[in-house]
Amino acid sequence: MTDRYDLIVRNARAATASDTFDCDLGIAGGRIVAIAQRLPSGAADREIDAAGRIVTPGGVDAHCHLDQPMVEPMRMADDFETGTRSAACGGTTTVIPFAAQVKGRSLREAVDDYHRRADGKAAIDYAFHLIVSDPTDTVVDEELPALVNEGYTSFKIYMTYDDLKLDDAQILTCLEVAREQGAMAMIHAENADAIAFLTKRLTQQGKTAPRFHGMSRPMPVEREATHRAITLSELVDVPILIVHVSGGEAVDQIRWARGKGLNIFAETCPQYLFLTQEHLGLDGFHGAKCVCSPPPRDAANQQVIWDGLADGLFTIVSSDHAPFKYDDPQGKKLGGEEPSFEYIPNGIPGLETRLPLLFSEGVMGGRLSLQQFVALTATNPARLYGLYPKKGTIAIGADADLVIWDTSTKRTITNAMLHHDVDYTPYEGIEVGAWPATTLSRGRVVWDGTNYLGTAGGGEFLKCGRPEAAKPRTRDGGWRSWTGI
Repeated sequence: MTDRYDLIVRNARAATASDTFDCDLGIAGGRIVAIAQRLPSGAADREIDAAGRIVTPGGVDAHCHLDQPMVEPMRMADDFETGTRSAACGGTTTVIPFAAQVKGRSLREAVDDYHRRADGKAAIDYAFHLIVSDPTDTVVDEELPALVNEGYTSFKIYMTYDDLKLDDAQILTCLEVAREQGAMAMIHAENADAIAFLTKRLTQQGKTAPRFHGMSRPMPVEREATHRAITLSELVDVPILIVHVSGGEAVDQIRWARGKGLNIFAETCPQYLFLTQEHLGLDGFHGAKCVCSPPPRDAANQQVIWDGLADGLFTIVSSDHAPFKYDDPQGKKLGGEEPSFEYIPNGIPGLETRLPLLFSEGVMGGRLSLQQFVALTATNPARLYGLYPKKGTIAIGADADLVIWDTSTKRTITNAMLHHDVDYTPYEGIEVGAWPATTLSRGRVVWDGTNYLGTAGGGEFLKCGRPEAAKPRTRDGGWRSWTGI
């Protein structure tokens, strides 16, 4: 224990994924260096009195999209400056967005481009996932293994979207790399051919409004792809994460896989807890504000997702922040029109609202314990992506990423109170009972409950270690055990 600190957070009711305890926290050099019942008076250059309020690790949002290159004229509204500003004001201190490969171009080029987009802009710390859209021999045999070794230890595979989707053989090849390199593979599980079939039938009947987006992606589309992703994972014998799980039919597949002893992880998002298919049918074109994939389901499926959070089915809760402005020819009103549902840019904003929504309805609503909240939003994503214990916990040696919570004031979410660069929030009008009173990023106050105090470029790029759940293994086993080779 040092005799001098840069900052002491006093009278904290600190919460981790396993414990809750009263303490003072001593911070020096951006890290937690002391946890004590009482630290000496006058031992720090600055003090913050938490006054007995709950203090949690800063959130780790492990699935968000910032300044991701898009097919023109689409453009994401948030870059690394505005996106990380919004994250900090909502209690998130680490983000992991995606370096997306463009078909016909290299994966390394995507990473280099994404670094250029982030450099000097991020206010909080960040890492990168990869998106593999063109698994050529060079990508699979050279680039992807090299990048995993350099600290990009997770990659996303799509089963849908024409410019991103892989076929089953390509997915198996990528999963084999994940097995050999100890990387975590994330899979967007929706059946592209089924979506194309349903979209064609709906548009032929003139059913083009935003609400038909949900009808083009019903739950069987997600269920089949989830089952297929699990099967491919089983063949290669490698862990995978099924991202943004929306409802009961996909949940059933994951429970079935877990029952077989398969190492399948699951992620969900606030849109599947707070939005329903009715939001896609808002008056006029406003349903476009809630177009995301998979789409929101119904109230019964919301309960299924809450149940999965409570009983441990889900490993993490992410925002899947995909920021497109509503009234913008580069956003939801693509080209200055009100396009048919299949052309509406997919995704909704949610970096800033993820933690307050889940704390309010989950912890304060009696659906989740405080420890479960911390695990789902900070500790588990840090573990899953090789950032723990630097991130995701309150412990000696961890980065001083902390959130002091205000649970005494009710707030109604409005877009005017948020700090992203999007002209709407799908959670407009929802009342929350918790909001960050202070956010610390490596010991620096980036949000004081009223003012954003972060600076562009204050965040650091993080190289990820190999996930605890995915250790490198040779090609022995996996498909070889099925074929006898």
